[in-house]
Amino acid sequence: MSKPIKVAVIYGSVRNGRLCDAVAGWVADRVEARADYTLDVIDPLAEGLTDLRGTDGATEKAIAARLSRSDAFIVVTPEYNHSFPAALKHFIDGFNEPWHAKPVAFVSYGGLSGGSRAVEQLRQIFAELHATTIRQVVSFPNVWAHFDPQHRWRDMERGDRNLNVLLTQLRWWASALRDARAGADYRTVS
Repeated sequence: MSKPIKVAVIYGSVRNGRLCDAVAGWVADRVEARADYTLDVIDPLAEGLTDLRGTDGATEKAIAARLSRSDAFIVVTPEYNHSFPAALKHFIDGFNEPWHAKPVAFVSYGGLSGGSRAVEQLRQIFAELHATTIRQVVSFPNVWAHFDPQHRWRDMERGDRNLNVLLTQLRWWASALRDARAGADYRTVS
């Protein structure tokens, strides 16, 4: 087996009572169970990065280093008002080079669209940051139906199948781009 992929799972919501804890927690549990990945969970709420303005800079430097060490990213995002959360935009915009020449995958959730509109907008943003997004998405339409009254997941068989496909494709892209970055600095390729 090749060297494990370092993946950062990024929480996209900072709201109180957020479902992101359950969705991102499920993703992190599944990634952590695989030998072909090493996991770093980045929760802007827990890191105090709900808005990058007004911080001392040390936290941002530490997060930038973690993002730089990552080979790939999984962004877990809800859809708010046909888009993704503002706090996620603040987080993404706070960093530049750590995203370069790396793959980004998405797990989304929401109402009828399952977060698809949020993902489509995020694809445009990550393209500007020189990241590549993979096509496979795990989405949860009507996400509340996936929980019991105690906010525990109901049957996740479909979600597990889709996440396994996503992780297989993400591993391929992450390996290919890691090898390419090792061969030449992306910033100096012309």
